Amino acid sequence: MSDARGVLRLESLSRSYGPVKALDGVDLEVRAGEMITLVGPSGSGKSTILRLIAGLDRPDHGRVYVDGADVARVPPHRRSVAMVFQDYALFPHLTVRGNLLFGLRVRRVPRAEADRRARAAAERLGIADLLDRHPDQMSGGQRQRVALARALLREPSVYLLDEPLASLDAPLRFATRADLLTLHRELRTTTIHVTHDQQEAMTLGDRVVVLAAGRVRQVGPPQQVYDEPADTFVAGFLGSPPMNLVPGGGVLGGTPDETLGVRPEDLALAPEGPVAVTVEAVEALGSEAVLLTRCADGTRLTVRTGPRPGVGPGDPVRLRADRIHRFDTATGLRR
Repeated sequence: MSDARGVLRLESLSRSYGPVKALDGVDLEVRAGEMITLVGPSGSGKSTILRLIAGLDRPDHGRVYVDGADVARVPPHRRSVAMVFQDYALFPHLTVRGNLLFGLRVRRVPRAEADRRARAAAERLGIADLLDRHPDQMSGGQRQRVALARALLREPSVYLLDEPLASLDAPLRFATRADLLTLHRELRTTTIHVTHDQQEAMTLGDRVVVLAAGRVRQVGPPQQVYDEPADTFVAGFLGSPPMNLVPGGGVLGGTPDETLGVRPEDLALAPEGPVAVTVEAVEALGSEAVLLTRCADGTRLTVRTGPRPGVGPGDPVRLRADRIHRFDTATGLRR
């Protein structure tokens, strides 16, 4: 096991709350300087993992290693981690300067050094002109930058980001996402980023961890996880619209013991295509269109096309599948 700064390892991590098993034997190793995104449906265990790493909760079983050391008995304030919450968790009665200096004063950093570090963090996040404002005098994006600056001041081995962009509107979320990427490239500090937004997970993560029901379903580079989903859950969860999954022997062919999958963008309108469907609806999205179609046997297929497909509801069309994924029907695993 490496003892490099920023290496994080989870071993057989489990946590239950009454009858609910939030985590069920999670194993994960994060390399130094890597940004990992955790994505999955509500209740999949994403935030629980962060709480266990931060020391805000304790596992029923398993170990958490930070920088090669088991931190199970280390209190939160002594762990080399910094957490940014979705709701910012700023002190409302303190100015931005006061929020940034609070942790430094608790750690008894000399005043001059604390002031220097607080200003440097504020300048890096573009909030130096807000140092004398209170949280209620700022926008959501500005408050999020204050929370990030406060985390920077810890200079930890690992940053934990719990859906920090979830409450921002779409344009601001896009801009802040770019800022996060830039900041990570500058700092190269190990980062675990929890999100429910698939686009965010694919954009930010060096690797994506897909969770479901407290278990890791797949880990890998974003494009690899998208192109080669490990099972039918990952195939159906990752992607918008999700992958079409059809029992074997149906309109896509195959054998009865397999399930065939095809991404909407891998279905093409083709006059001589083997799959006959009827268009039920067209979702015009500007840069693209999504066709909702139905086969004669009742199977529904979603098709992503260019912005002007030239077809409308009720039109019969034929489709060609350019790439088909095969899964075992009994286990759901990729073949």
